[in-house]
Amino acid sequence: MSHHKYASCIEACYTCAAACDHCSTACLSEENVEKMADCIRSDMDCAAICRLAAAAMARGSDFAQQICRLCADICQKCGDICSKHDHDHCQECARACYACAEECRKMAA
Repeated sequence: MSHHKYASCIEACYTCAAACDHCSTACLSEENVEKMADCIRSDMDCAAICRLAAAAMARGSDFAQQICRLCADICQKCGDICSKHDHDHCQECARACYACAEECRKMAA
């Protein structure tokens, strides 16, 4: 399995991971950090699974499809959580999460 076949999904995963890293850190600077706790936790989980999915695809892992299915679910949930907040970093993160979820669903189909 060539990793070039999954280039758009790998790129979406890395873009999403970076957006989630930025969002989680930016959330820590918001006035009511307690209100952002779910967002921060979700961002951290999402960034981790996105990096795992990208690495699995790049190395042609036998588990890449299953990991991408899980990644899509986690990205969707993270996007749903982030989209509830009006902060620019949350809205940008939600968009990256939804784009990654879509790419991962295509890859895992």
